[in-house]
Amino acid sequence: MLYPLKFEPILKERLWGGSALAEKYHKTDDVNTKFGESWEISDLDEDISVVTNGFLAENDLRELIETYMGELVGDSVFDTNGLGFPLLLKFIDAQDDLSVQVHPDDQLAQQRYEQNGKTEMWYVVDAAENAGIYVGFNKPVGKQDYIDAVQHKEIAGLLQYYPVKKGDLFFIPAGTVHALGKGVRVAEIQQPSDITYRIFDWNRVDDNGMPRELHIAEAIEAIHFDENETYKIEYEEKFNTTSTLFRSEFFNVNAIVFDKPLQKNYSTIDSFVIYFCVEGEVHLFGDDFHEVLFAGETALIPASVPMVNLVPNAKSRVMEVYIS
Repeated sequence: MLYPLKFEPILKERLWGGSALAEKYHKTDDVNTKFGESWEISDLDEDISVVTNGFLAENDLRELIETYMGELVGDSVFDTNGLGFPLLLKFIDAQDDLSVQVHPDDQLAQQRYEQNGKTEMWYVVDAAENAGIYVGFNKPVGKQDYIDAVQHKEIAGLLQYYPVKKGDLFFIPAGTVHALGKGVRVAEIQQPSDITYRIFDWNRVDDNGMPRELHIAEAIEAIHFDENETYKIEYEEKFNTTSTLFRSEFFNVNAIVFDKPLQKNYSTIDSFVIYFCVEGEVHLFGDDFHEVLFAGETALIPASVPMVNLVPNAKSRVMEVYIS
């Protein structure tokens, strides 16, 4: 019988990264490298997650989907996505501002690369005082406005700035210009894509004194200039139960904040479920398994597992993610 699967984190060194993924979440002993991202569950060709627990340890996610198909991901999910896993999940530690960037939508990504676009969501796990993020434009912006701002290195002045704190939630559709700010750590849920068009990089240079490549022309077609909305998601979080945070065609996200045991029945959900533990310590019990999630860890609950008993060790917070 399948059981909750944990995976080896895939760490990504980034110019803007820090040491929190090592020091706070213990994903590596290397505290000197600037790790900006920990890919928790990935099926991208060069970065396929490998199981670390139970009898399936050392098998990768793609092998598991080939073997278990709908039993692992859900019949409807498998029918739609085949051998591909429909999500990519990360923890991101931004110790400096990320570049101002945009991701193509499905139509453009298929046209250019025969790949998925990249719609994503950020849950703020922690934020320094006065930290913030940039998402979307702060006024109606056309292509010529964008071109002029890029040429004069004034693109940041067109962006909507949001001060952030722990618990804030943002939905960022593909085609939205955005940048994660210095001092922010997030749990990211996204389509399985790593296509990024970098528009402005705050005049930074790398360790060799060279600026990073920009993708000005490519971004023009990718940006949805006609969209100007609020990207921050307001929600009501309840204690010792499951709270709905967001629903979309790409993923559904709930929060479980609790200090007492809860039983989750997934028999009516034709999908895998992912637990992002962002606070505390949670024990997962079933008829044939007992796994533990610490803050900063992730588990994939196979679609064939109908029931999970969650027992927190003091107050804990888990993000619950699935496809519908």
